[in-house]
Amino acid sequence: MSSSQQFEKSEKIRQRVIVAREIQGERYKQTVGVYANAQMSSKMLKEICVINTASQNLLKAAMEKLNLSARAYDRILKVSRTIADLAGSEDIKAEHLAEAIQYRSLDREGWAG
Repeated sequence: MSSSQQFEKSEKIRQRVIVAREIQGERYKQTVGVYANAQMSSKMLKEICVINTASQNLLKAAMEKLNLSARAYDRILKVSRTIADLAGSEDIKAEHLAEAIQYRSLDREGWAG
């Protein structure tokens, strides 16, 4: 792959990040001190990170398998919301949730540190 193709790929990712930040800015514009998904309160999480039954079951299974805390549950939902924003999706889909769970799983295994 040539370096110009790599740049094009990075630029596309950069554009998705910019759009995701704009989505989050709009979402939280009425909330003082909150400008990104990571800063959501637990109450906001319940309103903004709604998932369907299949996704709830997926998350519950992951929580049990990985022995995760309630705090980890919230973090996975926040990351899922960000992944959905990056994908331009209004809804958190099962694949967004699965990706967030995978990141959490890697983190638990010490892969990222």
